[in-house]
Amino acid sequence: MNNQAQKPNDCLAPSQTRSSIRVIPCFLLVAILTWTVILVGCAVGPNYKRPTVNSPKNFRSAAGPPTTNSFGDLPWWEIFQDDTLQNLIKVALTNNYNIRVAASRVEQARAIYAENRASLFPQLGYQLGVSRGKNALFTTPFFNNGEVTSFYNGAGNVSWEIDLWGRIRRLNEAAQAQYFASNEARRDVMITLISNLAQAYLQLLALDRELEITRQNTAAFSDSLKIFNARLEQGVASKLETSRAAAALASTAASIPDLERQIVIQENQINVLLGLNPGPVFRNKKLLQLTLPPDVPAGLPSSLLQRRPDIRQADQVFRSANAQIGVAVAGFFPVLDLTALLGAVSPELSAITSGKSGLWSVAGSLTGPVFQGGRLVGQYRAAQAVREEARLRYQQTALIAFQEVSNALISRQKFQEIRVQQALSVSAYEEAVRVSTQRYLAGKAGYFELLEAQQQLFPAQISLIQTQLNQFLAVVQLYRALGGGWQQELNSHKR
Repeated sequence: MNNQAQKPNDCLAPSQTRSSIRVIPCFLLVAILTWTVILVGCAVGPNYKRPTVNSPKNFRSAAGPPTTNSFGDLPWWEIFQDDTLQNLIKVALTNNYNIRVAASRVEQARAIYAENRASLFPQLGYQLGVSRGKNALFTTPFFNNGEVTSFYNGAGNVSWEIDLWGRIRRLNEAAQAQYFASNEARRDVMITLISNLAQAYLQLLALDRELEITRQNTAAFSDSLKIFNARLEQGVASKLETSRAAAALASTAASIPDLERQIVIQENQINVLLGLNPGPVFRNKKLLQLTLPPDVPAGLPSSLLQRRPDIRQADQVFRSANAQIGVAVAGFFPVLDLTALLGAVSPELSAITSGKSGLWSVAGSLTGPVFQGGRLVGQYRAAQAVREEARLRYQQTALIAFQEVSNALISRQKFQEIRVQQALSVSAYEEAVRVSTQRYLAGKAGYFELLEAQQQLFPAQISLIQTQLNQFLAVVQLYRALGGGWQQELNSHKR
């Protein structure tokens, strides 16, 4: 058949020789392409829909009616009003190993996503070869009389899997969700680091204050012992008084080395969070010099689902699991592959360069399962079970988040009330020590009254410091529970 015999509305499908050209009606090709486009636009499997969460109208223990403003929306440098702590956080966000590991995982997930996305496009390749040998089988399936022959080949190839059922797109969706989940995990690590560093710093300041109080009480017991010894030498006191005073002094002084040990351990922990070797930590403020935020609105519980990275991560994991169901469903349907080859092959290099040994081919294949012994059904059911697990974990993560916010709110409120009463207790004990000392020196009270007042003051002061620390830590825990601290990029961590 030649060109003059062709009909105007026919399309040509050339074969290896011009004499074997076949004619395919244009309307048939148009129909095939149309149905291909329609099918490619569809993707089997369920579309993503965020799991439902039974959010409360307001957080338990929240003060006042629910509001859209949230403590977690503030950047961390507005929460921690301490220059030293702010500098430590900046260093930690750059050097901490957990942050760097999380960033590496994000890059891994990004690369996997790019790898999966590449399957949506045609794959191009090439092949070049040259060989020489005797009685070689690469030119003919028979021995060639012992002649030494050469073989040259070069070709380019194209392959493309037509994503009729959306299998590749579902794989791409799952990989993208995993990438987003890894990024949320990095943000969660950032929140954890900020809160852990703030907690460790506050505990260090509390230990400094406890050490200061212990040294003051040691000095007070030492003064009492001097008074008792002087009265003993004057014959107006007994050995019992000096022995009790010496025991109280030794017991209090024994706490100093232990507190110094705890301070060094706490400094080492902070340096590890900073990604540095163990060493001292500079601080120029005391715990009592820090101020608490006057207002800490919790915000709406529903907004917490959008703010906390661990909830957002669980949501992306569910999205990935949901997409894997589509991949499993697509396994029941046939796969359409298109391939093409263009090149040259010849036992003589000159024949390749002259273009006389060209080869080409165009092929399409449709492959699908007939009987798999239940393998595909098992994969589908497994994908459904994984999605159900991801849904339950998402709902559980949200429920735990509501609990953590409520716990932090009630802790902040009650520690404030406890601190007020303990401060009154410390003031009363300090007055008792002052009065009992005057009464003892005036001979109006015995040694037991003075020692008892001193021994009751010391633990009361330590308890007050612990309550003050817990009050600060409750604010840190609330900030973390509300998902605060990651909204700003690292390069904008400047006031």
